[in-house]
Amino acid sequence: MRKLEGTRVLVVGMARSGVAAIRLLRQKGAIVRAVDEKLMGEEIESVMVEPQLEAAFHDAELVVLSPGVPADLDLLAPVRARGVPVIGELELAAPYLEGRNIGITGTNGKTTTTALTGHILRESGIACQVGGNIGAAPAGMVETSRPDQWNVLELSSFQLETIETFRAPIAACLNVTQNHLDRHHTFENYIDAKARLFETQGRDDLAILNADDSVTVGFSKRTPAKTAWFSSTHSISGAWLEGDVIHIEGSALLNVHDLRLRGRHNYENVMAAALIAINAGSDRSQIAEAAATFAPVEHRLEFVRTLAGVGYYNDSKATSVDATLKAIGAFDGGLWIILGGRDKDSDYTVLREPLRAKARAALLIGAAAPKIAKHLGDSVPIIPCGTLAAAVDRASRSAAPGDTVLLAPACSSFDQFDNYEQRGRVFKDLVNALAEGDR
Repeated sequence: MRKLEGTRVLVVGMARSGVAAIRLLRQKGAIVRAVDEKLMGEEIESVMVEPQLEAAFHDAELVVLSPGVPADLDLLAPVRARGVPVIGELELAAPYLEGRNIGITGTNGKTTTTALTGHILRESGIACQVGGNIGAAPAGMVETSRPDQWNVLELSSFQLETIETFRAPIAACLNVTQNHLDRHHTFENYIDAKARLFETQGRDDLAILNADDSVTVGFSKRTPAKTAWFSSTHSISGAWLEGDVIHIEGSALLNVHDLRLRGRHNYENVMAAALIAINAGSDRSQIAEAAATFAPVEHRLEFVRTLAGVGYYNDSKATSVDATLKAIGAFDGGLWIILGGRDKDSDYTVLREPLRAKARAALLIGAAAPKIAKHLGDSVPIIPCGTLAAAVDRASRSAAPGDTVLLAPACSSFDQFDNYEQRGRVFKDLVNALAEGDR
């Protein structure tokens, strides 16, 4: 365990994780300083935030990065050259988290799977707390951790790329497709970040992997842990989907029509959560009953309302092209899809055929709109809208009964919003403000 008392620690980035890191460090007796590009001059947890300049790093004996701070930040090169450890907030928290960890990652679905896993365990009477990339940051979970509970953690590539000793006895990866190339630069780097979750496991641990995803299949060769599989295409030793029925460990678990979640990708999430839960102590009946009562997570294919026969769905969390593909796949057709935001060096051409088959039009917003329009070509009618408000207004006036208005942007939100949650809330507010005559 790293000595923190009396250690000069610099925390970089004052989002939720950075604030939690400061609190934990101060509790452990560290001498804490903080830097942030936007919040300098503010006082956070009794620490004055300094400008993110080279001088702030000079006397640090340990640097802790918030997940939003790139691990290859130029200012860190001389720090590492001096032999100063540079770790993430998850790695900082790891030695102090009591209980056992469940780590859940993947390009898409990890929030739903994490929340569902926590729901199943709680409904099964198994002590747990849920956090990580959702809810409380790992450092903020230390105070509420106990030896007899599970820490169910949603883990992003940003969190995983800096781990060294963090270990999850049960770890799952749902899928890996191209995402965050603006941060990781190459797909290989992104894969390597995800793989860290499995590389730090032990021989008695369990890796739960998607048998239909070639990247996650590769993770089985990068972990010393035992492997359990799930598949939505064929029967397998683990969990699989056959028709409308999810099977686990050799027999039927539940019918997907009993779920409030929709779409094949969500059935994969249920299979992963079921495998996690059964290995964490739940029984089959508890899993089936809890899964059937689980409501979709906010901003993940979230039903908003039906107005004049038109359904409105909020999938603001669809910040990658692959997530948008999965959202499109959850509907039969008649889509008025809202796309755009800040581009993440994505290829939108793969949306052409699904949109040609299912969409009435693509309503484009944000900075990425020109690129998306170019990539989609003539596959679907393009309606430049600029803002989310304009897109909702146009969709509400154009959609016919039986159609669906879907926010599934395929982009990050940071050009016009603080985060995808704010974007989703704004969408819901706009939709709920529509009157019956807004057609």
